[in-house]
Amino acid sequence: MFRILCAAAACAGFTACVRNPATGNLQLNLVSESQEIDMGKQAAQEVKQSIGLYKDDKLQAYVGRLGQSLSQETTRKSLPWEFHVVEDSSVNAFALPGGPVFVTRGILGTLMTEAQLAGVMGHECGHVAARHSANQISKAQLAQVGLGIGSVLSPQIASLSQVAGAGLQVLFLKFSRDDESQADKLGFAYMANDGYDARQMVEIFRTLDRVSKLAGGGKLPEWLQTHSDPGNRQQVAEERLKGLQHDFSQAKVGRDEYLAAIDGIVYGEDPRQGYFEGQKFLHPDLKFQVTFPAGWQTQNTPQAVAGINSGQDAAVELATAGKDSPQQAAQKFFSQQGIQRGQAAQGTVHGIPAVAAYFAGTTDQGQIGGLVTFLSYGNTTYAILGYTAAAAVQQHDAEFKSVMNSFAPLSDPAAANVQPAKVQLVKLDQAMTVEQFNQKYPSNLKIEEVALINGLDTPTSPMQAGQTYKRVVGGPPRDQRKEAAK
Repeated sequence: MFRILCAAAACAGFTACVRNPATGNLQLNLVSESQEIDMGKQAAQEVKQSIGLYKDDKLQAYVGRLGQSLSQETTRKSLPWEFHVVEDSSVNAFALPGGPVFVTRGILGTLMTEAQLAGVMGHECGHVAARHSANQISKAQLAQVGLGIGSVLSPQIASLSQVAGAGLQVLFLKFSRDDESQADKLGFAYMANDGYDARQMVEIFRTLDRVSKLAGGGKLPEWLQTHSDPGNRQQVAEERLKGLQHDFSQAKVGRDEYLAAIDGIVYGEDPRQGYFEGQKFLHPDLKFQVTFPAGWQTQNTPQAVAGINSGQDAAVELATAGKDSPQQAAQKFFSQQGIQRGQAAQGTVHGIPAVAAYFAGTTDQGQIGGLVTFLSYGNTTYAILGYTAAAAVQQHDAEFKSVMNSFAPLSDPAAANVQPAKVQLVKLDQAMTVEQFNQKYPSNLKIEEVALINGLDTPTSPMQAGQTYKRVVGGPPRDQRKEAAK
């Protein structure tokens, strides 16, 4: 995505001042609508490959129907709009140029009503309708979110793990404060015009504020990290409501419909897709474990698990390399143009057949080098790729080897059989507080988080008889959930 966006900005050979389709204001745009749509389509494919879609067809269809309805309230109805739920536990949503909008399963598990989801998705539709992405591309104002090592890889080396486009995390555009204010205003209008209770927009910001406070240390939820905060958005939303003087008493809220749609959704990290216990990565489905060096930042995606050191000048990726033998996989790797082979060795790692070799290559940033290891395990060959600047290979050699030598079968039954936590609905037959609810219907969460996901402020907040509420059941033991969330 980063390369696509940068290329689009760099290739524009003229200056154009066009009228914003959502606001009517003039703004700089070097990107045509057709280019915007093409970039969005390509970036959406990278999101699907690097993050992955949540595997629930009914939930995907529900979000899709809601999104398409909102899109018809915009001034760009004819765009190829698409709406998806991604396999991500963070509280987040994002839009790409030209129509693709994504919400995470994490934000779905946190919200309480269909109107709140409409507010979030309406905000993202606002970014698309106002061409904020195209405008930021034109200004060459791009910001990378995540561990940021994708640019180190040459196309030849990156093809090994298929993470060349998105690196370890999708790259988001950093919108301006004015953009965010505008998207809030547009989203507010879209949800109201689509018949939803716009007062729920206030609840969205109250919820995000509680997410921030629960995280502690002033940490913002991901949706606010990737969307600049233009002051007190809750207060602005409240003022906007007062200015409308509109009767929302008959507007759609969709609390029961929404809760029914997310019943059973995975909550938090899904350990079946791999999870971390400190620096140790365990993959129950693939039945292996591997340990990264102390102090390294780590990230797990559908395409690779990877880590980067604190200096951000050395990285290790582990990914599948097909069904070939380690020798055949190594031969293919070194047959690529621009890759030179160094000292090599064959042997075993914890009884697993392996081939390891040093390599050197060229990138746009200069010469890199490192150690690549191919291991055959469970009818699959895995590649462990450690790389850094060519002059620093010796400096990081011990760290690369430590990761390689830590690859081993996952033999702990508790880890191998772990299941994800899921949202479960409970309809109350009597009024009670959150504390009483948690005593009667225990969740695998802190009491404050139980209140949060039910749209309530504190453990002493009241819950109404006849209403449906959320609890979270199952999942790995508490210490593993704590480590996985780091």
